[in-house]
Amino acid sequence: MHYFIYVLESSKDGNLYVGYTNNLNRRFKEHNGGEVDVTKHRRPFGLVYFEGYLNQQDATAREKFFKTGWGRAHLKKVLKNYNKNKGA
Repeated sequence: MHYFIYVLESSKDGNLYVGYTNNLNRRFKEHNGGEVDVTKHRRPFGLVYFEGYLNQQDATAREKFFKTGWGRAHLKKVLKNYNKNKGA
């Protein structure tokens, strides 16, 4: 089985949401369908980044990292060109 860390961007407020799942398509549909309480008021979302893992523990550790200050800074660097091209 594969596990994914994903980053969604809210079209409503521009904020990022970091999550983890074993089914990226299903989870993305759940977020945009309002089925996830923590994000239902920030819809719609775009998928801006994801990573795949073979081990669940590695995936959850990476998710926790992305939710730290250092992890957010890393995402900002990784998504630098995405953010530049967003308005183009």
